[in-house]
Amino acid sequence: MAYITFQPSDHFNTKEYTGTGAEHAITGIGFQPDFVWHKRSDSTSDHHLYDSIRGATYKFQVENGASNQDAQSLKSFDSDGFTLGTNASSNASGGTFVSWNWKAAGSNASNSDGDITSSVRANTTAGFSIVSYTGTGATATVGHGLGVAPKVILIKGRSNSGAWQYYNESLGNANKCLLNSSGAAVSSGYMNNTSPTNQVFTVVNDGDVGTSGYTYMAYCFADIKGHSKSGLYYGTSNADGPMVYTGFKPKFILMKNQNRNENWTIHDNNMDADYNVNQTKVSPNDTAAKSSNSAFAMDFLATGFKIRTTDTALNQSGEGYLYLAFAEEPLVSSNDIPATAR
Repeated sequence: MAYITFQPSDHFNTKEYTGTGAEHAITGIGFQPDFVWHKRSDSTSDHHLYDSIRGATYKFQVENGASNQDAQSLKSFDSDGFTLGTNASSNASGGTFVSWNWKAAGSNASNSDGDITSSVRANTTAGFSIVSYTGTGATATVGHGLGVAPKVILIKGRSNSGAWQYYNESLGNANKCLLNSSGAAVSSGYMNNTSPTNQVFTVVNDGDVGTSGYTYMAYCFADIKGHSKSGLYYGTSNADGPMVYTGFKPKFILMKNQNRNENWTIHDNNMDADYNVNQTKVSPNDTAAKSSNSAFAMDFLATGFKIRTTDTALNQSGEGYLYLAFAEEPLVSSNDIPATAR
């Protein structure tokens, strides 16, 4: 029996490209993306995030928290990808880049499920929504449009250069990590110690999530069997490390040691060879180029991923590791062909 009735690449896809220094279109993504996250992989450069609610020419930078308009980084979201401008951080001639691309919805919808009326683009099939809202200076709820409770939420201020708030259900509703920081998880009341529901999430009067008159973006992710999975695994300090079951062969994994000061890591099916072991990563909180060494070794399997290192970034005994993963192919797809390991 198929896990899902769609192909994961219809809603999320990775894409590597080489810059030209001149305006050009990146194609082959397979859909018009609503959320693009890209990083120069061969050199030092910030991570840049774009979404279709703010518009293609507005970018967030992860490491320094900046939010600005830049018509020469990304110029448009296109039917099969996106068009780049001439900014070297996105399109340096001869530079290599990696991008991660999500599909939301074709237009904005006004959402009044919460105390705050939000603007939402929700892809309920794939469990992903983009939410724009304005803080009230009070504890308030915000509609996310998914119809199920999101397991992961990223919140970023548009009108300030504040931190990236990261909620993961496995952390609990009274804790957070910061995507732009290597720091361990900390206790926080930024969600009023209230878990998201199938309609809303909660924010408080805080500069990073709910100050009166400030505008914010939230990126919400629900678990969809065979397509996306978030959670927590515990390290063993054994090179034959934990096997994490996701129900699919991963295409992308975002990971963080919640217990200590360790960089975030992103692993995908493009940055490394097309066979195991995968040991290449970039770090959202770090501008460094991609790096490859055995400290980040893991296998991408038909049903999840297996850690192959004793490094504290991925496998310290008794410590917890948060992850958000998206599928290359589910264990069983709508074509009834079982997934295989890399």
